[in-house]
Amino acid sequence: MSDPLRRIDALVDEGTLPAPQVRQQLRLAAGLTQAEVADAIGVQRVAVARWEAGLTQPHRGNRLKYAHLLRRLAAKHPDAAEGAPNEE
Repeated sequence: MSDPLRRIDALVDEGTLPAPQVRQQLRLAAGLTQAEVADAIGVQRVAVARWEAGLTQPHRGNRLKYAHLLRRLAAKHPDAAEGAPNEE
């Protein structure tokens, strides 16, 4: 399997997050702001900014919601999911 397909497959695993750069690419491809993502997950915008910068990781409950959102965005924007390796 090619690397892009592995990265996309990893998005399907519950709780697995793509690399911070890909998180941002997915959000931008969907035309969403950090504030909109934060509102959907139930956190402050600064949390999303830190997750996208790789400074912090979401806690379990938020991680599951964020991973779910990113999986949905990757399904709609598969090209945006390519680019960087995944993080566990």
